[in-house]
Order: sequence, then structure tokens, then C-alpha cells
Amino acid sequence: MSDLLHHLILHTAGRAPSAPALRCRDTALDYGTLARQVGLFAGALAGAGAGRGDRVAVYLDKRPETVVALFGAAMAGCVMVPVNPVLKPAQVAHILADCGVRVLVTARGRLDALVPELGRCPGLDVVVLVDAAGSVEETGLPGVAVLSWAEFLDLPPLPPHRVIDTDMAAIFYTSGSTGRPKGVVLSHRNLVAGARSVAQYLRNDPSDRILAALPLSFDAGFSQLTTGFHAGALVVLADYLHPAELVRLCARERITGLTGVAPLWVQLAGVRWPAEAAASLRYFANTGGHLPRPILQTLRAALPGAQPFLMYGLTEAFRSTYLDPAEVDRRIDSIGKAIPNAEILVVRPDGSPCAPGEEGELVHRGALVGLGYWNDPERTAERYRPAPGQPAGLPLPEMAVWSGDIVRTDADGFLYFVGRRDEMIKTSGYRVSPTEVEDVAYGSGLVAEAAAVGVPHATLGQAVVLVAAGRDGGPLEEAALAQAFRAALPAYMVPRLILGRPSLPRSPNGKIDRKALSSELAGSFGTGTEAAA
Repeated sequence: MSDLLHHLILHTAGRAPSAPALRCRDTALDYGTLARQVGLFAGALAGAGAGRGDRVAVYLDKRPETVVALFGAAMAGCVMVPVNPVLKPAQVAHILADCGVRVLVTARGRLDALVPELGRCPGLDVVVLVDAAGSVEETGLPGVAVLSWAEFLDLPPLPPHRVIDTDMAAIFYTSGSTGRPKGVVLSHRNLVAGARSVAQYLRNDPSDRILAALPLSFDAGFSQLTTGFHAGALVVLADYLHPAELVRLCARERITGLTGVAPLWVQLAGVRWPAEAAASLRYFANTGGHLPRPILQTLRAALPGAQPFLMYGLTEAFRSTYLDPAEVDRRIDSIGKAIPNAEILVVRPDGSPCAPGEEGELVHRGALVGLGYWNDPERTAERYRPAPGQPAGLPLPEMAVWSGDIVRTDADGFLYFVGRRDEMIKTSGYRVSPTEVEDVAYGSGLVAEAAAVGVPHATLGQAVVLVAAGRDGGPLEEAALAQAFRAALPAYMVPRLILGRPSLPRSPNGKIDRKALSSELAGSFGTGTEAAA
């Protein structure tokens, strides 16, 4: 049985080394080859001086080296930090500096864009470039060893550090409600327990061919690797520009499982699924936000042989609930029940359990509960708190994740999402911090005050809308502000609407009244300036 993250690969390699493990475009690796490459990377990390618990960031698109570096970091006793490839250099530098990254694995073009920002990252010692064939010329990073992938793997190896299942394995960065992204720390145990649990209810086995379409920096995206490797299945990496490309890939690779977020499924519902693309698909799964009923109906008609799994998850606990396909017709708006080896509670502010139909906070307890937010004890104390209902005499209380999500249950115990307690915006499967969007607006010098809010959107879940007053009492320069957003933020964070106002509403305590703005805009989306067009 796998206890550590890299064991998911090594155990399958031990029993079926020639079984297909990973495919990306024209490159295919079997489990034996993938295990050897992961071992080489782990040995090179130790040989390069990476210590136990040192952070190793991987800032790449999907490619075999991305997977090798992530799992190799875990095998070495280091902590992998997958960085979303759509992030801008300043955002990447924040992540690298926040968790004190020691080793960065990236590509030459990405490094060139990062160099002006890396002065904030004094702990960075080694950069590995996957697209450099030989020795790397001057890069403008004094004191940092910049090596090609081949040079790095040729370093004299050392044995990996000792690892146990409660050790840190990964830091996944997710946006917070009060500023910059925060790093969720997950252990080997968290990730392996998640792999077992998800693979159990999806019934993954070695015959599966799983398409990894979501970013690997997203917990649900990384879960495609862990569940696939746990089952000994083939994982196909997919970076795509158009949804039709994914449909063609499903046909060519005979994909059996595909997980996406609601905006992706909206796109996939709008393209034709030929018989050869739908024939092999055994299941499709949605996470990261509600899937509209008409979209689900369209997908089920196009994919009659595939079972729909509707899921809900927290990065802080990796995965949380799923709706059994047998219940979809009766409870299409439900987020289901707890995944195997987890318990989901619905509680009042004092921790007492809610009655059926009563709204309360979702609390997740079990083996998937993470280790907190990196270097942030204050926010950790807000989210990671003792599980309710424990015996009073327990000297070391069990910690649970208090999600901040408001839910209710029906008489049969099925859960229904109601809303967020905080002001996070959930768009395209991502959580977006209003503060991070507003910081760009203020940094542009074009606004006197600004507020970013989430507005219901049929395909995105919520759309980011910015309401702002122009500087010096003048009109808001919407076009210039939109350009500033596109330059500073990934596409999913760019406001879909920018609305100019002489002033913003205030609450009694003088703060900008975001709830009033959200209520005002809820029924009028589609007016204003299309910033993301």
C-alpha cells in the first residue's frame, strides 16, 4: 500500500513496469521509466544540497518534466510547490518569496520574464531549465546556479532524506479573501488519502485513461495524477486552446475519465462529440463550482455511456464531497455527501450541529485535513480549528477545516451549497481575492477607490466585476484600467465588467459596502465595459 506520494508511482512500477503511465503529445512513459526519472531527480536534488523540507517550485506548462520534478521533490524529502503557468511574473515571485523556494524548475522564456522580480527571492539557489540542451549562458542571476535539465540530472546523486507520511509534501497556493495568495500545506498522508478516496468512488483501475485538463497547481488538477497513479492507470497531459482539441484528444487517446470545472464543461457542451470521442468515456466529473442544469443535460445526451460525478472540494482538505451518479436526477443541485474516509459536518457558530434544512458552516474532518497556511498562523487559526463534538478530556484535539462555506442538508443527509461567509469570488473554478484585484486598480493610478465583487454568471459561476471612482473626481478611464488588468493578472482574474461611479456605497462603519454592490449588480450583469473581451 502507498504511504508516501512518490509511492503511488513506485509501487505500480514494481508490479507492472511496462504499463503506460504518462503521455504528453508525442512522449510516452511507462511506470518503470517514470519511476527511474523521478528517482534521478530526487537524487540530483539531494546532491545539489536541497535539505529536508526545502521548497522546490515548478513553473511550467504540462509536460513530463513537470510531473517528474513534482514527484521527485516529494521523493527527495523536499516540498513541491506547483505554480500555475498562467500567473504573471510578480505573482510568481510572491509565491517563491513567500515560501522561500530553494530550487526553481522552469523554462528559459519564463525565467527571462521572472529575472527582474527574483531580487525578492534571496533563498533561491538553483534554477533548472527544461528546454536548455547544454550549458546555460549568463542569465542575470548572480549567485544562482542555472542548469539545464540534463546537467541537473548528471549531478552526483545523494540518497533522499527520510520521509514519513505526516511530513510536508506540497504547498498549493490559493487566493485568500484579504490579500495575496496563501499557501496551503499538505502532507504525504493528505495527498495519498485523497488519491485512495477519489479513486475508490470513481472506481479507477489500470484500464483507465485519464485526461488531465486542469492546471496541476489546482488541487483537482493534481488529483488527476494522484488518482491515476494510485490506480496504475494512464494519465494524458493536456494543454489546450480550444475545447474541440480536448474532444479530439478523447477520441485519439480513448479517454475513460475527464474532470473539469463548470466553465470548461460549458465549452465542451457547445462542441460536437463524435461517436468515437464519446465511446470510451466512462465518467465525467465537475468540481470548483455549480454545473448549470441545462449544461449537464446536454453533456449527458452527448455522452450517454458516461456517468456524471458532481464534486465539491477545499484546497485546505483536498477533496470533500461528491454526488453519486445514481442521485443526479433527483438531486441535481446537491454537492452530495462526504467522500470515503472523511466526515462533513454542518454546524452553527457555537459548533452545535444544524438540523436538516438549517443553514450552517461546512466543517471537514478526517485524513485529508491539511497542515495549515504556510507561515501564516493567524489565518491558519481562523480556518483550522478543533473539530466540533470532541470529548472534553481529549488533551490534543483533532483539527478540522472550518470552510467558511454555508450549506444545508436535506432529510436524507445530502448537502446543498448556499454561499460564502467571506468575500471570495469563485470564478472558472478558481478562488479570487477581491483585494488582489483591487491592488492592481489602485496601482494603476487611475482610481480614487475601487471594489471587486463576484456577480452570478451562467458559465463562470461568478464573474469578477470592478466598481471604481475615477481619480480627482474625474471620469473613470475604463479602457486604460482594463489594459492595466490584462497586463498584471491572468485572464481568469481580469474583471469582466468595469463600472465607473462618482462614489461607492458605504456601510455604517465606513467601509465599502460590498454586499450592497453585489446585490445591486446581481440582476444586471452584462452592462458596463467588457474588460476581458
